[in-house]
Amino acid sequence: MTHASAETRSVVVERELPFPPEKIWRALTEPHFIEEWLMKNDFRPEVGHRFGLSADWGGVDCEVLTVEPHRALTYSWDTKDLRSVVSWTLTPTPAGTMLRMEQTGFRPEQEAYYRGAMAGWPRFFANLQEVVARIG
Repeated sequence: MTHASAETRSVVVERELPFPPEKIWRALTEPHFIEEWLMKNDFRPEVGHRFGLSADWGGVDCEVLTVEPHRALTYSWDTKDLRSVVSWTLTPTPAGTMLRMEQTGFRPEQEAYYRGAMAGWPRFFANLQEVVARIG
């Protein structure tokens, strides 16, 4: 079994949200907001910070890889045997912000994880949008 990057797949979700990047950034980086749209966590927007995400079904081990306030955030996303990276990109638009999430690293034999992410991220996105709408 090889781990060539060409063999891995990505899940991408992209939405234009009618909010400024600063508001969306808060929802992506403040633990009490992250818990509302994603999972319980001990996140801090600091490169090298290791944090966990926990839900009824289990947990995710993560490490912050990059932080560019109001622009980009990347962290590893590891569960049992999935080693992946989640990248958020915020691009200002005339109507608000184009928010892009890409999760990379799904190997061919990880179809269940891939399908789960394809189903899960759009739901997380919808929840995220609701949270951002409530941020004052």
